[in-house]
Amino acid sequence: MAEIIGKIICAAILSLVGSMWIDKLYSQSTELTFSDEILRRSKFRKPILFLSTAILFNMTDDLFLMAAIFLLVLMTFTDFEQYMLFDAMTFPFALLGIFYAWQNSTLQENFLAAAVGGGVFLLIAIISKGSIGGGDIKLIFGLGMWLGAEKLINVVIAGTICGGVAAIVMILSKKKNRGSYFAYGPYFTISALYFLLAL
Repeated sequence: MAEIIGKIICAAILSLVGSMWIDKLYSQSTELTFSDEILRRSKFRKPILFLSTAILFNMTDDLFLMAAIFLLVLMTFTDFEQYMLFDAMTFPFALLGIFYAWQNSTLQENFLAAAVGGGVFLLIAIISKGSIGGGDIKLIFGLGMWLGAEKLINVVIAGTICGGVAAIVMILSKKKNRGSYFAYGPYFTISALYFLLAL
């Protein structure tokens, strides 16, 4: 019981710090998609951030995984709110993945998965003339370091399907049109949370 309470307190503190970090990144960025809607789009961020972090923290005792969970949850929020994945989050996520893979003796295998996954997404971004952003490419690289090839493929498939369904729903509900930009990052991060905790 004490461990659960400790994780909940940790989640509460990190949620406040994480939300402040997101706001700071927003204030420093000149590339926000919805710069005039920050308050409206982040209205329920703090309680949802706390609840999701508290629940996910209590699903593992691995400190490396808890750090990954925290960063993935933050990236989910920034991409939902502003269609942005910040280097300040993707870089430490990938770096932690390198240490995690080294600790688990899968560094070479996971680096190959990260390089191929990131390379494929870079190629798609070039061919599609930017329909996939640089943040997505870095995210996939980081996920490859954490997950390895098989689970990375599962994340990409699950994220693409979920993102596609969400896009169709938004088009049918007239919230978006076919020419609109859709953020696929959140669907990759949410799928990754499942596969990370399934390790």
